[in-house]
Amino acid sequence: MTDRVTDTIRYIGVDDRDLDLFESQYEVPNGMAYNSYLILDEKIAILDTVDERGQDAWIANLTKALEGRKPDYVVIQHMEPDHTGSLKKLVELYPDIQMVGNAKTFQMLPRFYPVDTEGHTVVVKEGDTLSLGSHTLQFLLAPMVHWPEVMMTYEQSEKVFFSADAFGKFGTLDTAEDWACEARRYYFNIVGKYGAPVQTLLKKVSTLDIRVIAPLHGPILGEGCMIPDEEKGEVPTEPLSYYLGLYDTWSSYRAETKGVFIAVASIHGNTLKAAEKLKELLLAKGEERVVVSEISREDMAEIVEDAFRHDRIVLAASSYDGGVFLPMHDLLTHLSYKGFRNRKVGILENGSWAPTAARTIKGLLEPMNGVEILEPVVTIRSALQDEDLPKLEELADRLIAAGE
Repeated sequence: MTDRVTDTIRYIGVDDRDLDLFESQYEVPNGMAYNSYLILDEKIAILDTVDERGQDAWIANLTKALEGRKPDYVVIQHMEPDHTGSLKKLVELYPDIQMVGNAKTFQMLPRFYPVDTEGHTVVVKEGDTLSLGSHTLQFLLAPMVHWPEVMMTYEQSEKVFFSADAFGKFGTLDTAEDWACEARRYYFNIVGKYGAPVQTLLKKVSTLDIRVIAPLHGPILGEGCMIPDEEKGEVPTEPLSYYLGLYDTWSSYRAETKGVFIAVASIHGNTLKAAEKLKELLLAKGEERVVVSEISREDMAEIVEDAFRHDRIVLAASSYDGGVFLPMHDLLTHLSYKGFRNRKVGILENGSWAPTAARTIKGLLEPMNGVEILEPVVTIRSALQDEDLPKLEELADRLIAAGE
């Protein structure tokens, strides 16, 4: 990727290829990009810094792009340390720099960093603008996308929308992979609970004439932007309507993909075999997409992503200590935290002497809005028997009918 977003807007972010867990919980096999931007004009503005892990490389990028000039402003769109981790160093290097943020930004700032704000802050509100010369920054408040102080910035002359964490993804900028896959995993696990604030943001965005979206993670999107491709080296990004459309689907809790996702928590493998039989029945009856995931052995963030992605889900689990096998309990806890809703759910339980998985699963699903449990609940005892097949087939029929 080039360091030029436009002739006067530069990319000065860094890639972190050594990170194992983003936010100490999400696997990032392809690392993480911490994006930062510089606008060169009569006045110079930096949009966000980077994680302290990338501070030295970021300072080098910034110094090179400045070509001996000094920055006038740093816009703080989001206070999370992966975007403000180098702020203290920046202020040490340029003590006259003005920090631009909203009232909540400056409530949080001293709790993170011992920087002198007296006489060095520009407090902005919704719709306020800041002129740099030929560039004008317009500020949009986006509370709870996904922190309360989040704001975003629209540069009016070149029509670049700096979107904070929105439209971000896991992975470094040179990673050749499908944008939607890692953006979806990022969205549902980090932003997913806050669908209503995202919908509010999308209404604001719809009033802007945007040419380019510049997020704080992942590639820059839009007119003239390229992303890595395994076969072709680089390819143009999709039209912005593609990314905006996905965000509308995700934030309104509509299913993106027609299909059945079967999440399996199996102790000795018999519950998994029953789930595989259900998949076989579904495919035989004409269901085109059925995905089975053994959740004990897969990345939980991937499981959460698939649960939100599909229009129907089956929870297949062994009974355990009078409840449900813990990986299933863990999944349902994650889904509850992320606001899972508006799905049709089948249940398949296994219990050798006292089946308790289904009862526990129902209790965990009950607080989730718009979740419909499909009957019958299928119970097997130890291993799938011929006598269990009619109920399993009946569940397959209900799942297919629910998708019509």
